[in-house]
Formats: sequence, C-alpha cells, structure tokens
Amino acid sequence: MGIRSVLSRPLSKWIWSKHQQWVTEPGHAQSKWFLNLIRKGSGTQFGADHGFADIKDHRDYIRQVPVRDYEGLRDYIELIKSGKSNVLWPGKPAYFAKTSGTTSGTKYIPVSRESMPFHISAARDALLAYIFEKSDGRFLDGKLMFLSGSPTLEEVGGVLTGRLSGIVNHHVPGYLRSNQLPDYQTNCIEDWEEKLKAIVKLTLGQDLSLISGIPPWVQMYFDQLIEKTSKPVIDVFPNLQMFVYGGVNFEPYRKRLFESIGRQIPSIETYPASEGFIAFQNQQEDPSLLLLADQGIFFEFIPADQYFSDQPPRLTIDEVKTGVNYALVMSTNAGLWAYSIGDMVKFTSLSPYKILVTGRIKHFISAFGEHVIGEEVEKAMAMARIDFPEVQVTEFSVAPVVNPSEGLSHHEWLIEFEIPPHDLMAFSAQLDLSLRSFNSYYDDLITGNILCPLKVKPLSKGAFVRYMKSQGKLGGQNKVPRLSNDRVLADSLLRLEE
Repeated sequence: MGIRSVLSRPLSKWIWSKHQQWVTEPGHAQSKWFLNLIRKGSGTQFGADHGFADIKDHRDYIRQVPVRDYEGLRDYIELIKSGKSNVLWPGKPAYFAKTSGTTSGTKYIPVSRESMPFHISAARDALLAYIFEKSDGRFLDGKLMFLSGSPTLEEVGGVLTGRLSGIVNHHVPGYLRSNQLPDYQTNCIEDWEEKLKAIVKLTLGQDLSLISGIPPWVQMYFDQLIEKTSKPVIDVFPNLQMFVYGGVNFEPYRKRLFESIGRQIPSIETYPASEGFIAFQNQQEDPSLLLLADQGIFFEFIPADQYFSDQPPRLTIDEVKTGVNYALVMSTNAGLWAYSIGDMVKFTSLSPYKILVTGRIKHFISAFGEHVIGEEVEKAMAMARIDFPEVQVTEFSVAPVVNPSEGLSHHEWLIEFEIPPHDLMAFSAQLDLSLRSFNSYYDDLITGNILCPLKVKPLSKGAFVRYMKSQGKLGGQNKVPRLSNDRVLADSLLRLEE
C-alpha cells in the first residue's frame, strides 16, 4: 500500500468521530447554523430589506423571508454583478458558479470564502466514509480522474466566475494534485468532444484507480476508450477500484456502465450543487445519502404536493417524515436565503437523516392531472428492464402528446437504445403497466380512456448528444431533463432526427 492509503485510514476514523457530534444531533447543528446565518446576514442589504434584526426564530424567518428561486434573487445578484458589496453576504463572493437554467438562462450562484471549504471537505469526507467503512483506501494510490468543467475563470463584476466543477479544481488539496487527471491544460479545453479525445489519449497507459463524473459523460469517455483499444475498461485500467458520481439517478446508466468497465466496482453517490454540498452516500449497502446538517446550510422542506399553494408549510429537519416528497429549500453561508434549489427529496431514515433525490419540482408531467414525477418514470424503466434484460438504454426523456392527429392523448417516451428490446410493443406495454403501478392518477386516466397507453419513440444513436450540443450543454455538469410538461425538448429532439 502507498502512503496515501496508509494515512487515510486513521484520518477517516478521526473525521467520522468528529461527524458523530452532528449526525446524532442534527437539529442542534441546524439551529446553530440558522442563528449564525441570520447574524452574519444582518449587515447586508438583503438582511436590511427583510428585517433580519427582528428575526429570533424560524417562525420569524418564515414571516420575513419568502421562498424564492433564482428569479426571485435576480435583482440582488445583478447588484453584485455591478460591483456592489454586502448585498447577500458580507463583502463580495469569492466566486460565481455559473449554471444553465431552463427558464432563467445563465444563473450566477454566489460562492463565498466561508462556503467554499465545505464544497471541498464534503467531497473529501465522501471518500473517507468509504475508507472508514471498508478499511480500504487503496484507490488513493493510483491516478484519480475528475471529469469536470473547464477551470478557466472569467471576471463578472470583479468576481471570478466559472462552472462549479472548474472552480473546485483550483482547490484540490495539494496531496492529491500529483495524481490528479486530466492535467490542467487538457481540462481547459472547452469543446467537450475535443476534450474527451484528449483525455483518452492522455490516460492511456496511466494507472487509473478512481473516476468521478456525471454518469452519461463518463459513459462517453468509456465508449471512446473502448473504441480506441478494443478492450473493456478494466483491461485498460486493471486497478480501477472506485466510481464517484452525482447529478443524476445512476440506475438507468448502471448496467451499461459496469458492462463497459467489465465488472462491477464500488461506487459512491454524492449530491453536490452550486448552492452547496448537500449529502453523500456513507454506506455501500444503503443507496440513500447522509444529509449534511453541519455544512453551512440551513435546510427547510416543503411537502411537494403543497409547494405551489399560497402559503406552503416550511418544515425544519425536526419536522420531516420518511416517505414524503419534499421540495428542498436552502439558506446558506454564501448568501442564498430561503432559496428553492428545484429538487425534490424523500427521507429514508430519520436516525441518521438520509435522503434520496426523487426529481425536480418543476420537472413533471401533469398535462392531464396525473403529476408524474422523475422518480416514477425512472422506477418504471428499471422495472420494465427486469423483464427485458437485453435492453440497454443510453438516455431517455418523457413528454405529453396532448392533441394527437389521431387517437387519444398519451405520454411519449423518447428513448435512445444502446440495445433495443426484442419486442418493442411488449416493452412499451410493460413500461406502461409499471408506471401505472407507481402513479394511481395515471392509472385512472388509462382506465377511464382519457389517455391511451404510453408510446415509445426510439431515437437514433447519439440523439441526446446532438441535442445537448445544439443547446450548448454538452458535457460538464449538464443533464438531460428526465421529463417535461411541454413539448419543447421532445420536439427539438425529433427535429434533429429528421
């Protein structure tokens, strides 16, 4: 074993003994952060506008500070971009994390000097959690591949600006830099396809032991690697021992990705966001994620079925229940206040607090009152593939067909198959039955002949890559929306197929 793996074991024990203080008392940690955030925010323009001086508890906060998405904070962000200080958080942000929004265009999420260390320590602790559980840190001795956005930064209003993954690249601990891949020059290539080709060339012959990235983009790297070498990935990198991922549900990609590797390897799911590092998987046998209650974030949870009501309940961590979908709301030590991140989560455990990400609060289909969410379509796909084990899916997205030229309205599943089903009609029928089993409203609409069963539209290979490229969102941290309540994405995909 190398020096990194040897030293990682006592470090992991020390870190996890420290974490037990907030893991066992998350409500106390959240209360501490709430008061700390209000105190720090009192001297800002936002704090003055919202009467922070009068906020003593969470009930006061609910009265004074409404839940907002990015559009609700845009005016304050624009002030920071114009060069103003003390707007949302004391001073100026250390960075803007630039993200692509579907309705807001480019978003500039502030990252403060106080919040940046938590992005780094949480990623570190996700790896240490595995080492603590398995007493195995050998993957640290080889080369560590991080498929990320470019670390090239620009200035906006005097604030360094770039993709979060690129910003984080500047903060990789020194003890990991010597075995980090790709190198800085390669990582700065903006064109994703050109960058992948350079990474393949760079990594051949390296002792790669860990790879981290969003699953569809990692799959693209594996595809090019296999095309170049005519070997499974594990034959190219015999010491590959760890896959770290986040950003999307892994299940639709799991089978094909591990087949590309040549065998299953341990994996760790993380839940980082530009707004803050929210959770990570800390036990291999449990796919749910440990909510990070002591990482500079105060969490609120709105029951998803009440999110769009006039005065939805805003629950603290002490008030949530398991099995309920909640919209995730965050107040952070970067100056985001009652900020709706747009994700839905569901608690699987309250001791400790663990979650699963179940979809996007605005990504659903309810064109007919069915309110189908991302978790349901992904579970339906997983269930259908049990009866059709030959099927391999590269990517898929679902949209409604409201006024078809003939027949009843229905859901259209646009699927790019790596390996299609032997019987597409039977696969479609099983997919429909599976979705009906998860969503009673959808089942009622089918039973009542309001909708006809879903229809699958197979797409040609590379369809989603072409779509993402056409939108300027190829690679990095960008993700294909799993479902939409309109036809914008679906029609764009189909136009590119013509």
